[in-house]
Amino acid sequence: MTQTADQHRPADEPPAFPMPRACPFTPPARYAELRAKEPVSRAVLKVNGKPAWLVSTYEGLKKVLGDSRVSANLKLPGYPLQVPVPEELLQSVPLTFLSMDQPEHTVQRRLLAPEFSLRRMRALRPGIQQIVDERIDAMLAAGGPLDLVGALALPVPSLVICRLLGVPYEDHPRFEHWAGQIMNQQISDAERGLAHYELDQYVDQLVTAKESEPGDDMISRLIAANRAEPSVEHADIVSMARLMLVTGHETTANMIALGTLALLEHPEQLAALRAEPELLPKAVEELLRFFSISDSGTARVALEDIELDGVTIRAGEGILPLNNSANHDESVFPDPDTLDIRREARSHLAFGYGIHQCIGQNLARIELEIVYETLFRRIPELRLAVPVSGLTFKDDAIVYGMYELPVTW
Repeated sequence: MTQTADQHRPADEPPAFPMPRACPFTPPARYAELRAKEPVSRAVLKVNGKPAWLVSTYEGLKKVLGDSRVSANLKLPGYPLQVPVPEELLQSVPLTFLSMDQPEHTVQRRLLAPEFSLRRMRALRPGIQQIVDERIDAMLAAGGPLDLVGALALPVPSLVICRLLGVPYEDHPRFEHWAGQIMNQQISDAERGLAHYELDQYVDQLVTAKESEPGDDMISRLIAANRAEPSVEHADIVSMARLMLVTGHETTANMIALGTLALLEHPEQLAALRAEPELLPKAVEELLRFFSISDSGTARVALEDIELDGVTIRAGEGILPLNNSANHDESVFPDPDTLDIRREARSHLAFGYGIHQCIGQNLARIELEIVYETLFRRIPELRLAVPVSGLTFKDDAIVYGMYELPVTW
């Protein structure tokens, strides 16, 4: 006999989500308890008080994200949206392919996939290496202490995505501001709506210009491929470009900063990496697993009743598969709270799972490999300028990024 939402509700009130962390670098302590005792559990979203199901195990997350009976469409009633977006604005903004279901999602992903092939990403290595070297040159010239986020972690992926898309880099402060406003829960709906509008206008004008004067960049190639075999509209290419522009730098910037911090805080791991450079790919996978910065970024809503671990999730109910919890599942990753760069961690779910698995994962891996290798080789004396306890973070560093990471040498 399965349980419904009401029958399964514990005696006490469901916890608020996101859950508090004792340390911004580690998952909430409650996740381990949920995996052991209640792998499918209820929670209430802090942002709006609405209920959602939490799925906390590795296998549970794979089942949800691989199930065609769940939807990524954030406009559907019951979808557990985690940022405060007015309903009017939500319904007026076009869906990105991250929030589309089949067959629309397949059409857009097929158009984008060649741009993120491993072969094409490997061809970007020399250019990415040049960007990283230039930023580290500037760091060395300025001298420490300095903020690693502002000096390296944010500029590198921003420069890379600008070059990839054909966006003038001098415009990057504008789109970083818009992205920050869209995610900012402390501003008004009107301010957030303005950020959406201004970002849309900027990207629309950029795509329109490339339709007339194409260059050697991703947006121009998408336009050319669509002209050769029409499958999407102008607005769809605008939507894809906007998504790449916003998501193409924020998560990688967070991983650069957090990964650097983790290696500095685990000197034995850093020493092993220096002694055996061939461990670098494994180290990147382990750091991705360890932090899983997009903890609940794969939200879904049930289209039909679904039974999972003895619980019935009803049609129309929201689901939050917890990547960070899944990547610390003891049944898959022994001693999961220990950072171990020798671990075989490539099966992690930091990039999601199923048809919506992150299309930019090859690029992210290459950027991280180049940054970590170059940074610790060129500045071997790198260290934190203040103890970890003195660092300043936003409310949820893993999800929304850090204000600063002071380092020196």
